[in-house]
Amino acid sequence: MRNRNALPALDLLVGFEAAARHLSFTKAGEELFLTQSAVSRQIKDLEEQLGVPLFQRRHRALALTPEGQQFYAAAAQVLVTMRAATDRLRTRTGRQAIALTTTHSFAALWLIPRLAGFTRTHPEADVRITADTRVQNLERDGLDIAIRHGPPSLAGPNAIRLFGERVFPVCSPKLLARKQLKKPEDLKNHVLLQYDDPDGRHPWLHWKTWLEVAGIADLRPSGTLSFSGYEQIIPAAVAGHGVALGRTPLVRDLLAAKELVAPFKSSADPARAYFAIVSKRAEGRPEVQAFVEWLRKTAAKE
Repeated sequence: MRNRNALPALDLLVGFEAAARHLSFTKAGEELFLTQSAVSRQIKDLEEQLGVPLFQRRHRALALTPEGQQFYAAAAQVLVTMRAATDRLRTRTGRQAIALTTTHSFAALWLIPRLAGFTRTHPEADVRITADTRVQNLERDGLDIAIRHGPPSLAGPNAIRLFGERVFPVCSPKLLARKQLKKPEDLKNHVLLQYDDPDGRHPWLHWKTWLEVAGIADLRPSGTLSFSGYEQIIPAAVAGHGVALGRTPLVRDLLAAKELVAPFKSSADPARAYFAIVSKRAEGRPEVQAFVEWLRKTAAKE
């Protein structure tokens, strides 16, 4: 007999909240460093404990049931409260928590490789990074800082501009040794590494856009490989699997290390930039101010 007073375990709530937010067990698993099947088992356990289905499992898609929508609203609020309380306790015990959200690609290719430069001088800081393609609400989700990519018009009046972005072809030196790539038209003999964006939400990352700007919109490559995340495309380019669209500042280190090369100077400027945004409740905290200042100085050097 089910104990009506028993509450679900916290890890089940965390897994459910992530799956409901992404509407994907796979993406929830990536965020929580779990397999898709592990998240699926957590949801099944939670549904059995509650006695109601929380998701409608459709072909290659998920949707919340009415009960799931109701439970998601409550679970999200509970986790926001718990995270805020945890941050307060860490601050009292000498650990200064900084909750930051940004995209998977920026976290993997720029922020994490440089983060030791901040933690070395601020060992008391506990930087927690949430990588997510969704634009999160800083106040509601208990986050202190967001690093977002987009046009200035959408960044907001208090956003701090870190750096702009250029988009241009990059590939491995090993690839150039095998196949000629001296002018844009030579791309017809190469495999293009493509960002998989069926809804067309990120046109500045598409080869179609770059080829149009280069004046060769009708070019047909020898093949394409598609990836669900930009942080997957760049390792594939380093491995010599094809030509990718490099984005400054994300490929700067790899270009400097000669792991990638830019075969020609042509570039497209999509008039987008990276901005740091600080939540209202975190504006006065010294550790948050120190992190933003570190971001600003590190970006200025580049």
